Amino acid sequence: MEHENKITRRSFLKTSTFVATAVLGSGVMGNAAEHKHSTNPTPKSKDSTNTEKYRQARGRMFFTKDEDFQVLSAATERIFPADELGEGSIALGVPYFIDNQLAGAYGNNIREYMQGPFSKGEPTQGYQTPMIRQEIFLEGVHCIQRESKKRFKKNFPDLNPKEQDKILHDFEADKVAMEGVEASYFFSLLREMTLCGVYADPIYSGNDGMKGWKMKEFPGAQMSYLAFITDEKFQKIPPMSLSDMEGGM
Repeated sequence: MEHENKITRRSFLKTSTFVATAVLGSGVMGNAAEHKHSTNPTPKSKDSTNTEKYRQARGRMFFTKDEDFQVLSAATERIFPADELGEGSIALGVPYFIDNQLAGAYGNNIREYMQGPFSKGEPTQGYQTPMIRQEIFLEGVHCIQRESKKRFKKNFPDLNPKEQDKILHDFEADKVAMEGVEASYFFSLLREMTLCGVYADPIYSGNDGMKGWKMKEFPGAQMSYLAFITDEKFQKIPPMSLSDMEGGM
């Protein structure tokens, strides 16, 4: 991350393709109302007109302390920073996306078996902590703040980018002790959810104005591709949010 935001953004964009599958499959998101897909040809996109109401209605559901939310926000901004390619995590609403997801099924590990007995597993066995994701993120955010004050005598959001990157790199490399979970695992969740927030449908409080999609020329939740399916040329289709389908329900 020390080599300027340009390199950071490119490196994350190159490895973010896997996130699209998770986002589109709604494996993470589960707090929005169901929408019916029309069989009519794809209409012209309303762009961010409908998604604007979701941005205005955005609010915190899990992080009750401003300090915790600000630390989370600063950390996600370093993972996906603003640069010449577009806006960063904060402007895209990623911190709110993560907050909202932690308040729901994702944060409570509703789909996982979380009862004992507990024993140390192998790295290849996946989720290896009795802590639910709400607890992991709270511990992680608190630990980031503690490291910041211990090393630099400042709150994490007040550090310069190089100082913030140093702390986050140490989490990624497992050089920071966390209670009940490895620092590298927390960082992997933080990075995954940051990218999910960038590319999720705006109804889930991230990807403000579909700007994350626009950076990758992703069309979003189109109702149909019948108008373009036989065209051999690449089509730049204005993205649509699930909220744009409300008029056709």
